[in-house]
Amino acid sequence: MSQVIREAEESDLPGIVGFEIDIARISFGDEAITDPAVHEKRVRSSLGKAGEITLVAGQPGTEPLGWAWLSRRTNSLTGARYGNFRSLAVAEHPERAETGERLLDEVIARCRADGIDELVGKVHADNLAMRALYRKFDFEAVHLTMRKRLAP
Repeated sequence: MSQVIREAEESDLPGIVGFEIDIARISFGDEAITDPAVHEKRVRSSLGKAGEITLVAGQPGTEPLGWAWLSRRTNSLTGARYGNFRSLAVAEHPERAETGERLLDEVIARCRADGIDELVGKVHADNLAMRALYRKFDFEAVHLTMRKRLAP
């Protein structure tokens, strides 16, 4: 595999924004926010920021093949530090599964190095690929969000 896992840079933003829009569509369907400017603003503010892990898969100067974003958080009640997965997405390509695994491996390694010993991440019930990746890395389902829409 010739791709590398590296820090995301501003030049990666167009590809990252595409991943964020794809994630929004998978997670929110017709209610997804698909305005590229909204996603670019969110991501741009995280690049290089303390407490944020922002990684891409791919050679510098090329379109990213994958994207991972984790924010370090502190539980307000216990003071325990944990990592909150914001995004993990991989483009369709022959080594897609391996790319996702390498991104997740690197995020976990960075969390361990920083003394973070718990990671959490939300995943849409229909996102079977992400659920399988989480399971492969021994994540366990802890919470289930229930929703009911009330007619106006």
